[in-house]
Parts: sequence; C-alpha cells; structure tokens
Amino acid sequence: MLVDGGIGSDLAKAAAQAKGQEELGFDGLWAAETNHDPFLALTLAAEHTSRIELGTGIAVAFARSPMTVAQTAYNLNAFAEGRFLLGLGSQIKAHITRRFSMPWSHPAARMKEFIEAMQAIWESWEQGTKLDFRGDFYEHTLMTPFFDPGPNPHGAPKVFLAAVGEMMTKVVGEVGDGMLCHGFTTESYLREVTVPALTGGLDASGRTRSDVQLSLPAFVVTGTTEEEAAAAADGVRQQIAFYGSTPAYRGVLEHHGWGDLQPELNRLSKQGEWVQMGSLIDDEILGTFAVVAEPDQLGDELLARFGDVVDRISFYAPYQATAGAFAPAIERLRSA
Repeated sequence: MLVDGGIGSDLAKAAAQAKGQEELGFDGLWAAETNHDPFLALTLAAEHTSRIELGTGIAVAFARSPMTVAQTAYNLNAFAEGRFLLGLGSQIKAHITRRFSMPWSHPAARMKEFIEAMQAIWESWEQGTKLDFRGDFYEHTLMTPFFDPGPNPHGAPKVFLAAVGEMMTKVVGEVGDGMLCHGFTTESYLREVTVPALTGGLDASGRTRSDVQLSLPAFVVTGTTEEEAAAAADGVRQQIAFYGSTPAYRGVLEHHGWGDLQPELNRLSKQGEWVQMGSLIDDEILGTFAVVAEPDQLGDELLARFGDVVDRISFYAPYQATAGAFAPAIERLRSA
C-alpha cells in the first residue's frame, strides 16, 4: 500500500517539509487549498524532491476554469517530471457562490464536464489537434500557436477527484484516474456505497478497478502516552463533529442510523459551540469513523479495515503527536 504525507501552506517551509517527507519514505504528499494556493507550495516541493509524488488535496475546481487548471497542472507536471497528481474538489455551494463569486449548478455533471474539457485541452497540446470542446457548462474552441505550450515529455497529470456522494463517485469511475475519499467516511460506507458507485462509473466507461486509485485520509487516534491518546481522541471528535454538521455529508451519518445528529451539529456550529459539538461524538461514533489503536497496532488495524479497499492511505490526525506515534504504522503499511 502507498503511504502519503502532506505539507502545509507556508511557502517558507514547503521545500523543507517536502524534502523531509521524501526522506521519511512517504510515497506521496498532498497540499490542501484552505487559506493558501496549493500549487505554489507544490512547485517548491517539486524543486526540492526527486521521487515522491505531489498532489493537490484538493484544489477547488469550480473556483477556476478548465483552461486555467489545465495549464497550471500541465506546467507543474512537466516541472515535477511526471510526479504531479491533480486532485480536484467541488467545494459546497456557499463557498463557490459567496466566497469565489462563481456559478454553481449540477456539481457532478459540471465536474465530469470540467475534467473532460481539461482532457480535450491536453489532447490538443499533446496531439496538435484542433481544440473544439462544446459542453453544457464549458466551451473551449480557441487555441492559437502563441498560447499552445505543445507536448511535454511527461504529458498530462493524473486527475484525482474528491467525492463523498454516489453521483460524484460515479464521475470518478467515468473520467478520473483516482478518487480522494473524504476523511468523513467509514469502512462500511466505503464498501457498501462508495465502491458500488465507483464500479457503476467504471462499467459505464468500459474500465476496471485497476484503472483508478483510491486514496483515503484515515482518521486515527493514537499516542505514545495516555495524555497524547486522550488529546488525540478530543481532536478527532471535534473534526468529525465539524464535518458532520455539513448537510452535504449527512448521507454518511444516515448510513449508520445517525442522521438526526446532523441538524443538531449544524445548529451548534452556527452558535460557535465547537467544544460542545465534539462532546456529541460518543465512543461508538468515534470508533466507527476513526481507527483507535496503540502506535504498534495502528498499521495492522488500518490494514484490517482498508487494506483490500484503498490503494493509498494517509493519517488524518488533527492534533499534535510525537513523530514516533506513526513510525510503526508507516513501516507496516508500506510493507503490505
């Protein structure tokens, strides 16, 4: 199994962080788009590494156009010598319309077309064919030699898509190279909802499961001391509660019969009651969403849950922990 790490958004630290992740033996690293642009940090990471794969986890697709993303990703993949993974996500309506002032409609259909548009752009650059993409949401019909970068030896990057619901997951199977599973998921949801939806998309596109990588940021609760483990549990409870307050993710809770928890978490989030939200995540919910284990057992527990479902994994640990807390799990997972 491939084991991934991540880097933060501080450009002054990005190069050192990426180099350190590579030296630790990670197979890939992801940079998120929160309060900084992930492409900038990954450009520095590419310059200071030679082996590790570099991905956006995620870049907000609908805040941009297919042309701008296609160009940035194409350039970065060339600079990284084929190691770049373009991870895209849709975000939610409020952020797209109110934060980015961009249109929102039919997110799954729009995302499929977004990726198809990029693929058409890349094909025109790689093959020298006329750019003539006409869809319901995007239209790209002009590409003059002055703006055409032409083929590069590493081609276009693989496209990973973040998905939770069945419709977006099906899009992964239809047009994606990989899926960024959301941390707010469970083994049962992956097996009973995600994989069947993905299979439906693969069947529609005439592809097989081996054509797509599943990447999971797995919630983990561990620590080298009782105090560390307790702090880890508190941090994960609050993060689960934060995601659970989002209406778009209610389906995961409903899958386990906890659908009524979502509106209560949402109500508390609007009041800023973040600590109280975490208190609603009891031990059963915590153990369902997160792997809770001692450091030397963490790798085995992750493999038992996800070893035959996902292809690459990272640790979703929203808390401070000593480096030694994860070292045994990294070694175990990479040897699997």
